[in-house]
Amino acid sequence: MNLVLWIIYAVISLGATVFLGLREFHMLQLNGYKTPEHSRWMKKNARRYILPAVLFVAQFLLIPFQHKKGLAAALIIVLCFFNAIIALLNKPGKKFKKPLVYTARMKRMMITFSILVAIYYAIAVIKGKTYAVVDGIDFCRTETHWFAWYLPYIMVGSALYLTPILVPLSNLINKPVEKAVQNWYINDAKRILSECPTLHKVGITGSYGKTSMKFYLDELLNSQYNTLKTPESFNTPMGVTITIRRDLKPTHEYFICEMGARRVHEIKELCGIADPHDGIITSVGPQHLETFGSIDNVLNTKFELADHVKAKGGKIYLNSDNELIRKKAPEYPNAVLYGLQEGNHYRATDISVSDRGTEFTVTAPNGETQRFSMKLLGEHNVQNVLGAIAYAHGTGISLEKLTLPVKRIAAVPHRLQLLDKGGNMTFIDDAYNSNPSGCRAALNVLGLFDACRILVTPGMVELGAKQEELNFEFGQEAAKACDHIVLVGKNQTVPIYNGIKDAGYDMDNVFVADGLNEALDHVRAYQTDKKKIVLLENDLPDNY
Repeated sequence: MNLVLWIIYAVISLGATVFLGLREFHMLQLNGYKTPEHSRWMKKNARRYILPAVLFVAQFLLIPFQHKKGLAAALIIVLCFFNAIIALLNKPGKKFKKPLVYTARMKRMMITFSILVAIYYAIAVIKGKTYAVVDGIDFCRTETHWFAWYLPYIMVGSALYLTPILVPLSNLINKPVEKAVQNWYINDAKRILSECPTLHKVGITGSYGKTSMKFYLDELLNSQYNTLKTPESFNTPMGVTITIRRDLKPTHEYFICEMGARRVHEIKELCGIADPHDGIITSVGPQHLETFGSIDNVLNTKFELADHVKAKGGKIYLNSDNELIRKKAPEYPNAVLYGLQEGNHYRATDISVSDRGTEFTVTAPNGETQRFSMKLLGEHNVQNVLGAIAYAHGTGISLEKLTLPVKRIAAVPHRLQLLDKGGNMTFIDDAYNSNPSGCRAALNVLGLFDACRILVTPGMVELGAKQEELNFEFGQEAAKACDHIVLVGKNQTVPIYNGIKDAGYDMDNVFVADGLNEALDHVRAYQTDKKKIVLLENDLPDNY
């Protein structure tokens, strides 16, 4: 019976270990394989580890009862039951917005994790036999050494309950190997770039707006040149490296490289790979403050791109409407300033915004002017398109020739993308926005519509110590712009709720949902005589 019970317990524990391990690996991947960041995430989500921790401690609290085999067997069955619950709670199959990707790196970590678990199981068997039989005496049968009977269960259970530690440990163990692999790929990407001497490289960074700028600039440059851009949000060292090694061809004339950063000096690292001739900085603001630590660190890191192109003798295009950028700009004589305010080299004026699109006039440094129209919504989009116009004009394309490409520009998916579903409801999908400036711009766009204006949001994250304050202000601004507000997540949205209430809003028009599906069901069921315009503002990652 001992052997049968042990096998049952081992199989259930192993299944739970695999399922819990997959979930932990998924969260580690969403946290960028960064062990410190994953550790902070674990601390924030400590409640999800309560059950494994309690069961881990319970094993040792049950040891005094193990000399009674009947009771011990019953207790092991109870542990089997709870381990099965852990397995069911973490079973694969849940649909994530960004599912676990089985990259080569992930597979290597999983192999290391499997080895660690196998070691635990091997020790359980070996130690169990060692303690069970000494000098020919079977202590399990004589019941004089009850610990021998229970030790295998403790070891097998530990493999499960220690999974949240074993997963990041696997990442740390593999770190030297992963660093060597990454360096090989990065050096290969550098080699490929060196073999394209006529390729002109432009780097784009900013706290927000960089992905939109990349798509807009690609649309404009592609009207005259053969261009390559980093796809989607491939803005990390490996994302840039993959793009170069997989997609770059000798016929490409421009490489548009989006550069993201969550920590100091990460833009410098990306510049070391892509080696851009020119650069564009779209914005500097309070984003990723948890990892940057301060707004000054954000500013200096973004301007690592400016430092790089300055040393190469290239130009840095700066959104001078951004106060932090404007103050820093005088340090760079190679700067080309763009924006809506006076004093910019490229300036947009006479802006006309409606729910059908935007029109504006651009004045270039040489005095050339041109009227543009585009399908994009909002005055803030003028800034990013203006930056793309400025850079494209600097390559030799006249403003007149840029009018048609500007008309063709479509909204970047999930960035103020208008989705008319027909009937009585239209969505504005702004799911990828998660910063104060973007949220304000989205509310301004929502205000353009003569309809029942509904906001659906879980709020903003990764804003460090300012997160509660900025979400409170977001709530105050939402109260001015919206007819109905749906908050997603009871705990996460408390500051927004308080901000809405502080603004004197009718709280009968506020609904707090547990999840996005419940929020959307509420929006569909909400009764109004007007057409519903629903702003989906920010969609938190799966690890939130």
